[in-house]
Amino acid sequence: MKKILISDAISREGLEVFRRIPEFEVEEKTKLTPGELKEIIGDYDALVVRSTTKVTAEIIERAERMSIIGRAGTGLDNVDIHAASKRGIVVMNTPGGNTVTTAEHAIAMLLSLVRKIPQATASMKAGLWEKNRFSGNEFFNKNLGIIGIGRIGSAVAERALGLKMNVLAYDPFISSEAPAKIGITLVSLEELLGAADFVSIHSPLTEETRNIINSKTLGMMKKGVYIVNCARGGIVSEKDLYEALVSGHVSGAALDVFEDEPTRNHELLSLDNVICTPHLGASTDEAQIHVAIAIAEQISDYLLKGEIRNALNFPPVTAEVLRQIKPYLTLAEKLGMFQAQLVSGGLEEVTIEYSGEVLKHNLEPITIALLKGLLTPILRENINYINAPLVARERGINVREVKSGETKAYTSLISLTVRTSQEEGCSRGTIFGTSAPRIVGVNRFAVEIIPEGNMIVLSNYDRPGVIGNIGTTLGNNGINIAQLHLSREQVDRQALVVLSTDSVVPDDVLAKLRQMPNVVYVKRLKM
Repeated sequence: MKKILISDAISREGLEVFRRIPEFEVEEKTKLTPGELKEIIGDYDALVVRSTTKVTAEIIERAERMSIIGRAGTGLDNVDIHAASKRGIVVMNTPGGNTVTTAEHAIAMLLSLVRKIPQATASMKAGLWEKNRFSGNEFFNKNLGIIGIGRIGSAVAERALGLKMNVLAYDPFISSEAPAKIGITLVSLEELLGAADFVSIHSPLTEETRNIINSKTLGMMKKGVYIVNCARGGIVSEKDLYEALVSGHVSGAALDVFEDEPTRNHELLSLDNVICTPHLGASTDEAQIHVAIAIAEQISDYLLKGEIRNALNFPPVTAEVLRQIKPYLTLAEKLGMFQAQLVSGGLEEVTIEYSGEVLKHNLEPITIALLKGLLTPILRENINYINAPLVARERGINVREVKSGETKAYTSLISLTVRTSQEEGCSRGTIFGTSAPRIVGVNRFAVEIIPEGNMIVLSNYDRPGVIGNIGTTLGNNGINIAQLHLSREQVDRQALVVLSTDSVVPDDVLAKLRQMPNVVYVKRLKM
């Protein structure tokens, strides 16, 4: 008998999927405190959550029987995936289940904001008839700027095009071909902010997108712009948005997500030109039924047949095949993650060349693992082994596999070449021993890199004192170097320096490194 704990409420239809299976014992306990969950979690084989339950490392440490955690929805900010992976627990979600719902909510928020529908409703319920006070604006032939053109952003764009709007989009990790096919014009962030009459945000929350809407970027926008955020709290600086709304530079804002939830920013919410909802983007009956049924079916198939779908930390392969190819999966994902953080611009083409003993295996899951690693630094929470190829196709990325036979220097070699809208880069990796991944080439440089932890990749002209200056700069700022890899190029006297550090190198220290004499570029990587 498999015991399944449902700690956040899901729809009745999802529960029925579980209860039809005699091998399952299902318990609903939806108001557990963290302490209560910690005490009982060891009795269950599977856990179903939405967004309320916080599945921390401490909770997972007590989950002795657990083999799977399923999220009825997309976001997994509340699950410690790394801790689950270490314990061999599969973490699944239901990607795409709330795409239409969230897109519709964003459009509804935009329409309500610009036509002042909530304010007019409140006025009439107060017994007033203030027709002139609530004059709005048309959408026809106006510019909608979408920041982040993934699944939800694209769905918003399609609906805006139906309203006869001009749709501009900014997404540094997508080529222009896919958006152009549906009538979207891909532009720089500066161009979007300067041209948009309305801005709708649909990016994941990453270090790059955190507070991307701030006093500086708000100042780039047209006076009178309207802003909608149905993505993630933290992408918009609430303090800076408040000041722009009070000054009148921003005419209005529609917010479904906040820096802290439940939000206590009553100063912002009290403004007449702000409308808000309590994170309702995915809250429709249809979406909740869909994701509940989907996660119940996925968990059932895993517990009964070992089938894995929509896993964020496990490839879709059998246990026996996984045992054989696991070192290559690790290498491929590390290689993709490494290269993704080295290049700039929208991804256009990925070429993966396999040579040596790796050719004895099915290459499809290895390619999927590489794409997952390549896209993860860009999209973070939404990429898993199942949807990585689909996301690549949706973004117009051409993926090529090349089989080149034996390799002279290594038993097996995986070479990754990435072409973006701005440049081309190449990395090569192999397995040392039986399971240790190593990066052995970066562009024209031969190296031997352990791809893990915090890293700095620095290219410089091969002049005396550069390495010393790097060490001094990092040391003076309290950054300890764990490993250093150096490769020199004899043609134009350039060198490549790869550093592993005990802690993340802050932005101001990166700036100091970039300003050093003879430095060509500096990249910060998180593996």
